Order: sequence, then C-alpha cells, then structure tokens
Amino acid sequence: MEGRIIVALDAMGGDNAPRAMVEGALRACREWGIKALLVGDEVALRAELKELGSDESPMLELVHAPQVVEMEEEGAWAFRHKPDSSVFVAARMVKEGKAHAMVSAGNTGAAMAAATLILGRLKGVKRPAIAVPLPSSRSRVLLLDAGANPDCRPEHLRQFALLGVAYASLFNDGHPPRVGLLNIGEEDGKGDELAREANRLLRGDDRINFVGNVEGKDLLSGRVDVVVTDGFTGNVVLKTVEGIAYQLAIWLLEEVSQLGEKKAGELISVLARLKERMDYRNMGGAPLLGVKGVCIIAHGRSDALAICNSMRVAAEAVRQDLPGRAGALLAGMGDR
Repeated sequence: MEGRIIVALDAMGGDNAPRAMVEGALRACREWGIKALLVGDEVALRAELKELGSDESPMLELVHAPQVVEMEEEGAWAFRHKPDSSVFVAARMVKEGKAHAMVSAGNTGAAMAAATLILGRLKGVKRPAIAVPLPSSRSRVLLLDAGANPDCRPEHLRQFALLGVAYASLFNDGHPPRVGLLNIGEEDGKGDELAREANRLLRGDDRINFVGNVEGKDLLSGRVDVVVTDGFTGNVVLKTVEGIAYQLAIWLLEEVSQLGEKKAGELISVLARLKERMDYRNMGGAPLLGVKGVCIIAHGRSDALAICNSMRVAAEAVRQDLPGRAGALLAGMGDR
C-alpha cells in the first residue's frame, strides 16, 4: 500500500511500559516514517513524553485507554472484564480503520484474544499461529506455532505451514519457502500420530514446498525457511534457543576475560557482530498469522529498540498485504 502507515501501539503492555513503548514509538516515527497511536493512560503517556522532551505531533497521537491487562490475567477473561484496556482499544483502532496494524508487548493471551475476537480470523483459519523469526545460517527461519496453540491436530499444522509460507515469501527473494516439520527423525514414518499424519498432509499439498521432517539440529542451519510444529513444542524450543543464546554469551565473556588485552581486543568486534546477529530486538516482533489484520506480538521484555523494530515489522507486513497473501494461499482450504 502507498502512503503513511499508522500503527496502534499498546503502550501499557510489557515489562518496560510505558517508557520503552513511548521511546520506541518516537524512534519508529523518526527512523521509519511511521505514525504511532500510543494507546494507554493518557496522563502517564503525556508524562513520559514530557520527560523525553517530546509532545504530540502529526506523527504521534495519544489514544486514551483507562484499563490495563496484567501479565497474569487470562486473555478471554480480560476481553470480557477489561474491554477498555490498551490492547483491546488498539485492536479496535485497526478494526475501525483508524490504524493499519497493532503492536503489543503485553499479555500474549490478551493480544491473541484482541486480534482473534476483534479483528476476526481469515476465512478457513481454525487457529491463528505465532510466527517467530529466528536467525539462521542463511537469513532467518520462521518457527510456528510458537505458543498460541498447545494442542493441535494434523490439519492445524498444515494450516500453520501455509501461513508461514505467506509470511516467509515477503523476505525470501521470490523463491518458494522451504517448509520442514519438526520431528524426532528425518524419515517420514518417525514421530507420534500427530507428526506422521501432518507429514502426510504437508507432502500432499502442492502449495507447500515441503522438504520433509527436520530435527532440532536443523533449526538454525538454513536448511529450511519455515519450521512447523505444535504450540507447546514450539514454545519450548523458542525458550530453549533463547536460553542457550544467553548462556553462550555469558560463557564467551568469561573466556574472553581470561585472555590477554591484545587477544581480547581482537575478539571484541567478532563478539559484537555475533551479539547483533542473535539479538531478538533487531528481528522485531512476531506476527500473529491468520487474522484479518496485522498484529505483531513483541517480546515481554522489549526495550525501545525492540519496539521500534516491531513497529517496522508491522509496517512492512501492511505494505506487502500479509493478510491478503495468507488469505489467497488459504483459499479452498476447506475443500482439501
């Protein structure tokens, strides 16, 4: 689409809200030309803007939302009991055409409820899925579902694959994204009943460039562009990868500290590039695929950089009509 992209940001959601949200929105306005709707407690947001030496402008607008969904509250409950919370107001801004996309680093269940119940699901979508971009030896690999659907049936995994293909095609240089099914072995007969039946469905769908089962060791190898699994497994894998990356960084720093000053200096630039490559903040947030609109779910501990990049990801998805692409791929799903 042409013209300025407007993103509604849940400014009260996340561990570092509202400061990181306000600062990140200001950066997105400045660096990416995005108009930000800061949704939340207007008094608190004005105070943050004042401390940051800024104010409302044509690029930034405050939208008052008097309620906040706490991290421990269940999403569907919050939808019924806190309809005027920042995440639900942000979703309504998209539904009413006042914003093109929404971003939230708050309660994931509430963000999913907002997108699913307010924006609605694309035709044929049974369960929207969270697609998390991870670094790989090529560029990036999409892991989905990363936590939205702990219990899945085989047809859900096929649908996740189609949603992943739609999103991966936005940054895959025109090549059909390669899809792998996360499993305990590469052979088609491996895994439990869910994995075996999902393998059969994926292999039989000509819309999917299915390369077969992949193991955990293949996740970041660049062998595939999309890795499909159920939400329980995907969330465990995601947090395992994050934990290993964090611990690896600590071990590397410990080892570097044992080196002499000259050798340590030589490694600093290498470690800096590695950190840049592994930093989730540079990837931006994860899109909730399968809804009628663009909803980006950012990491709960997002800082200003992560929020800025999450808004960039939202704008890119809007410009390339991610929901439309996904809907076109899913057309006729019920007939298969």
